[in-house]
Amino acid sequence: MKTNILTMSVIGMIALLGLGVQPSLASPEAGPYGEMRGHQPQHANHLRHLLKHQKELGLTEEQVKKLKTIELDFDRARIRLGAEIRVNELELQALVEGEEQADLSKLEAKVKQSELLEVALRMSAFKARNEALAVLTPEQRAKGKAAHEKPEPRQEKPEPRP
Repeated sequence: MKTNILTMSVIGMIALLGLGVQPSLASPEAGPYGEMRGHQPQHANHLRHLLKHQKELGLTEEQVKKLKTIELDFDRARIRLGAEIRVNELELQALVEGEEQADLSKLEAKVKQSELLEVALRMSAFKARNEALAVLTPEQRAKGKAAHEKPEPRQEKPEPRP
């Protein structure tokens, strides 16, 4: 009975993981910096927003250079961790499908590894945000926060002609 409960728990955890990483992780167009099971590193999105509004914020060339370096470092980490997560999820899926009754200790280790990789990805986004904010002056931080909270103007679609 305990084995059935544990098996169902592991299967439930695997189902929650979705047995794979959303493809948006590798595609910035699908979601800024990707999403991991509903988590979207908004802090990394904030970094791109700062660079997009560098003139309005009055960023110096040196600040822009530092922010771009932070962005590049984060992108590297995001891509590496995303690949590791995908490989880990494939290995987890192979463990589940490989045998009629999978080794639960191996499954648990893979699930925990996935969680640690997800934490590392999210923490790299927080780290990038903190590093970016340290580059700005207090006035620039205030302007950046105000600009980030303000909705982007939407381009209106032309009305169809009759």
